[in-house]
Formats: sequence, structure tokens, C-alpha cells
Amino acid sequence: MTEADQRAAVVAASRKWLLTPYHSEADILGVGVDCGMLIVRVFVDLGLVPPFDPRPYPRDWHLHNSDEKYLGWVKTWCARVAEPGPGDLALFRFGRCFSHGGVVTQSKPLALVHAFADVGFVVEDRFDQNPVLTKPCRAPHFYSFWTKEKGVV
Repeated sequence: MTEADQRAAVVAASRKWLLTPYHSEADILGVGVDCGMLIVRVFVDLGLVPPFDPRPYPRDWHLHNSDEKYLGWVKTWCARVAEPGPGDLALFRFGRCFSHGGVVTQSKPLALVHAFADVGFVVEDRFDQNPVLTKPCRAPHFYSFWTKEKGVV
């Protein structure tokens, strides 16, 4: 597959999860998923990254320590980019570290698919229309699978 094909596949796969209920640490399509496991399922199930499982993690881990667990596993396969493209990841700071993310579905205006606890299920949002994500303290960082050699830490 070309990079364009892979990016389109990531967007399509993430959209299959729309309306799946939010459930911490779950990863079953139509039954329950959280934002981290949504990203894991999309990239692992498409065969873009080898199988891995970041669980277990407490639902509120990001409120009590500054350990960048979420960011750590994203950086295993992705590199930070200034401008995201479809299929890239948008990560947001909640609490003391990056602990929320989604799959970018379009760049301008920025839109993403994410399992959002505040609404209770997976949604596709325009970033500029989400008052929680647009808070200055949450300024997104973008990461791309296609910017560095796969598997390089």
C-alpha cells in the first residue's frame, strides 16, 4: 500500500468505531473503547504496527503523575509533526500529561475521530467546535506514523 492508501485506511478504520460507547481500557468495536485503545486497534488491526497492549492503566493515572505513558507508546512508531494530515494523531494534555488522543480525519479545518468520555462514545469532531479540546492548556501535539522509519524508537 502507498502512504496515501495507508492514510485513507486509517481514517476509514477509525470511522468504523463511531458511536462505540466509551469504556476505559476496552477495545471491542460497537461495545466499548477508550481513546488510547481506539488508536491501538486501528493501527494494529491494519498491520501498520506490531501487536501490543498498553493495559492495564488506571482511568485517572494522568491526574496523579507526570509519567508520559500515552506519549511514550505513540513515540515508539510516530514522530511529532507541525501540521497533521489524515491518519495522523492529535494528542491532548488532560491532567498532568498527554492522556487523550484521536485520529486526524482532515487537516483544514482540523477534525478527528476520538473516544470522548465527555460525550460517552466515539465521535468525529471538528477541533474548532469542541470547547473542551480548544482550551489553551490542551494545545494539541501532532504525531505521524509516516515521518520516520517504522519500529525505530
